[in-house]
Amino acid sequence: MAVNRNFRTCPSTGLVYHEPAEKLIRWNAVAGVVSLLVGGVLALLVTLTRWPAVKLLPPDWFYLALTAHGLDMLVFWIIFFEIAVLYFAASTLLKCRLATPKVAWVAFWLMIVGALMNNFAVFKGDSSVMFTSYVPMGAHPLFYLGLILFAVGALIAVFVFFGTLVVGKAEKTYNGSVPLVTFGAITAAIIATFTIAAGAIILIPTFLWSVGLVSHIDSLMYRTVWWGFGHSSQQINVAAHVSVWYAIAAIVFGAKPMSEKVSRMAFVLYILFLQLASAHHLLADPGLTSNWKIFNTSYAMYLAVLASMVHGLTVPGAIEVAQREKGFNKGFFEWLRKAPWGNPCFSGMFISLVGFGFLGGISGVMMGTEQLNLIIHNTIYVPGHFHATVVVGTTLAFMALTYFLIPTLFRRELMFPGMAKWQPYVYGLGMCAFSVFMMGAGTLGVPRRHWDMAFSGAILPHEFPGTAYLMMGIMAVSGIAAVVGGAMYLLITVGSVFFGRKIETPGFKRVPVREGMAPPPPPVAVAPAGHGAIGLGGFVAPGTFVLAMIFLVSFVLYYFVNWKYLSTVWPMN
Repeated sequence: MAVNRNFRTCPSTGLVYHEPAEKLIRWNAVAGVVSLLVGGVLALLVTLTRWPAVKLLPPDWFYLALTAHGLDMLVFWIIFFEIAVLYFAASTLLKCRLATPKVAWVAFWLMIVGALMNNFAVFKGDSSVMFTSYVPMGAHPLFYLGLILFAVGALIAVFVFFGTLVVGKAEKTYNGSVPLVTFGAITAAIIATFTIAAGAIILIPTFLWSVGLVSHIDSLMYRTVWWGFGHSSQQINVAAHVSVWYAIAAIVFGAKPMSEKVSRMAFVLYILFLQLASAHHLLADPGLTSNWKIFNTSYAMYLAVLASMVHGLTVPGAIEVAQREKGFNKGFFEWLRKAPWGNPCFSGMFISLVGFGFLGGISGVMMGTEQLNLIIHNTIYVPGHFHATVVVGTTLAFMALTYFLIPTLFRRELMFPGMAKWQPYVYGLGMCAFSVFMMGAGTLGVPRRHWDMAFSGAILPHEFPGTAYLMMGIMAVSGIAAVVGGAMYLLITVGSVFFGRKIETPGFKRVPVREGMAPPPPPVAVAPAGHGAIGLGGFVAPGTFVLAMIFLVSFVLYYFVNWKYLSTVWPMN
């Protein structure tokens, strides 16, 4: 069987693209962006409906839009782009051919068919069961079948990724260990295997139930197993976007990890504990034992949080070290002030990092504490939290990487460069405000998934404080700003890919196996150079240390505030 060994080298970055891998990365990225477009339009409709002063859609249309929005954004956009990242991390970074390209195309088209089938079922009007699709709510069989086909395709793509790692090792296209970015992608792929398996365990019998071949699905069992898929999907996102942080730090600054061993160990902690520490959706359920809940909300969560804190320290720390070595060594923050804030690749990454840590991370730990979980369970606080993690953290990181991929992968000049400079700020800051005020309204008890927070016409109406209505209004305005930022991204990327000026680069040429092998490793220096006189007070990254202390103080204060809220629930005389 003939093996495609056509490669090209990007003259500006030195990245090596395998012809089939490049096509697959492009097509998966484009499919993800199309899903983002659909999900973004629906996001605007959902936001304007949840705004009490507008209430745009009637109830049936609201739940339809909410269902499609959740699936197109949380599943289809994210996973399509993550598959592109996996192929990039394996084939391009390891300078090797993609294993079984034909199988990878089968995976892609299964995902396309699954996404279209699921969207058809929702827009048909009889599958408004939302992202969770809790039984006994029933959807059209195509709803479940679409998700199953998409999951099978994604799992096949993950196996192609693993196969590519084997090819790179066998053909010696790299020396030593895989790069840290590739190691992070391996982490995401391992978690994805567990996640998709959990989805299959629950979605296949649910599909059989929808066609009448299974008489009953236990609702409590469904919830428990489904969240092994639903929340663990976010853990794939975390590993993927952290890998993107490291990649962008290296691309923009030439930054190297402060300690690659520590960063790799943090990824290992993700594999061991991250999906275990994801049960805050189930802490109010009676089907889980107290022992399991205690382990989940303590040891598992602590070690998963430790891993994220390591990454949150080492990524900006690596940037600071690189900047200080370039001469930006005055005070604590000259390295940060002199960073290329007009480069959307960097600004998007940094807002993603800060937003994920301060908003998604702190709120996630709070929700993962069983006692505190009781005051925000099934309130709008929950989507506020995951908009901070998935949208600010993952989506913005992927947007930032796109600004690098357009000239290097698609070989097109970026259109609207002035707009591109502002896009991460409009989108990122808009979504940060959206998340903050959504969580604030949730703290006041505003429910999630409800068309009308005022329960107009109810026999026993409930009146929320005026502050809750104010927060929902600010949330809506912030959401509109974020949608504008998303539209800017779509305009820039679609315009650049299809109409941007083509960058002339060397074409693909066949590379024999021998020539494709990595050169021998360079000799190790007897006395490796240190960081010299950079830094302050004995710290090579003092600014990052200060930022870490600010994060710690913020965490402690927010934790105290939530315990104070809890104390008002059961007043004691």
